[in-house]
Amino acid sequence: MKFLKSLYINQLFFIILLAFGGLFLASFYINWLYNVTLILFSGFVLLTFVDIFILYSTKNGFWAERNLPDKFSNSDDNSIFLSLKNNYPLTVHAELIDEIPVQFQKRDFLYKVDLKAQQKEKLVYTLKPLERGEYSFGKLNIYVKSPIKLVAKRYIFCENETIATYPSFIQLRKYDLMAFSNNLLQYGLKRIRRIGHTMEFEQIKEYVQGDDIRTINWKATSKQNALMVNHYQDEKSQSVYQIIDTGRTMRMPFNGLSLLDYAINATLALSNIVIKKQDKAGMFTFSKKTGNYVAAGKRAGQMQLLMENLYRIETDFQESDFSRLYTEMKKCITHRSLIMLYTNFETMDSLRRQLNYLKQIARNHLLIVIFFDNTELNQLMQQKASNIREVYDKIIAEKFTFEKRLIIRELQKNGIQAVLTQPENLTVDSINKYLELKARGMI
Repeated sequence: MKFLKSLYINQLFFIILLAFGGLFLASFYINWLYNVTLILFSGFVLLTFVDIFILYSTKNGFWAERNLPDKFSNSDDNSIFLSLKNNYPLTVHAELIDEIPVQFQKRDFLYKVDLKAQQKEKLVYTLKPLERGEYSFGKLNIYVKSPIKLVAKRYIFCENETIATYPSFIQLRKYDLMAFSNNLLQYGLKRIRRIGHTMEFEQIKEYVQGDDIRTINWKATSKQNALMVNHYQDEKSQSVYQIIDTGRTMRMPFNGLSLLDYAINATLALSNIVIKKQDKAGMFTFSKKTGNYVAAGKRAGQMQLLMENLYRIETDFQESDFSRLYTEMKKCITHRSLIMLYTNFETMDSLRRQLNYLKQIARNHLLIVIFFDNTELNQLMQQKASNIREVYDKIIAEKFTFEKRLIIRELQKNGIQAVLTQPENLTVDSINKYLELKARGMI
């Protein structure tokens, strides 16, 4: 029974079988053709048994393994490695069908490879998840054919493997390098000119070309008989909280990801930079009720704690309650902090309903409201209208786009900083804003 389960008849076998059927039918009219066809058919049957014998005579004739990473990075290309080895004493042809998770809806996965005797081979393919959560792989099916290629033997490896998909830690590593690189402009990160300097003293050191001459320490200079300057460093241990709106407005999709997932990826990347800059990173989520809360910190394990909380965030499709957010923030965040609020306002009316609560938060903290530009409306505005319907659509798109600018103006008028960004630029713009505030000594 096990033998029959692993034996598969190839397409070539059926083609040849149909050809013999045609010859046998023709032999009713051509008598001598019958004997020839019978001899050829007997040879075909014998060749089939030889093919089966070759495939089954070697125990464990083929070996394969699927190597998965510890976890997937959401919205990034993740590599899966397949290791193969041919244990047969001859060259075989292998076809690989990997049962990848249903979330990818990829139903045409097929690799073909020829391996010589005892040859090893490594293959790699990539998957790009667009949702956080668990992904289950099925069987790794290998169909092995001998040079005869009439039948195939099926091998099954790596059954039922599960892997978790976390917020984009690949972006975290990339922006980690960017923030401390000497060539930030090529990544979209801006250099911010420092206005003055922070007052956190670090050391007195000997003057080198390029030091600010206003920081010369004349008393130390006279003692050392060399030009000495005071060296200052960025103020450290400032609390930075990133607050994520998980209401229904953040469910809007863009390039396969929701706005919520963009905010989660940006939170993870920026939190890493905040901690590397010796500040404290924390997070908060809210919708109808407040959800995940991580107190600001920079201790070992803070990034893992943030990642685990971000992994579990889901939208509840409800209207966000900013009054509840203000109340909970007053209880949980007791000292002045930088607050980066990821949300989305589409109209002035939606902002006005929440503006009083934002003003209350801004009295106690440095509040940055980060919301999203509708890129589809921008594309619609750039298209040339050819009929009345398209003119109407362009006017509506321009109205909504203009309201986004009015929202920024209204927030700034009330002393609240705002960042309007496209979803794909959210991480870079958030990091830029943090580095700008840091450089200007505002936190």
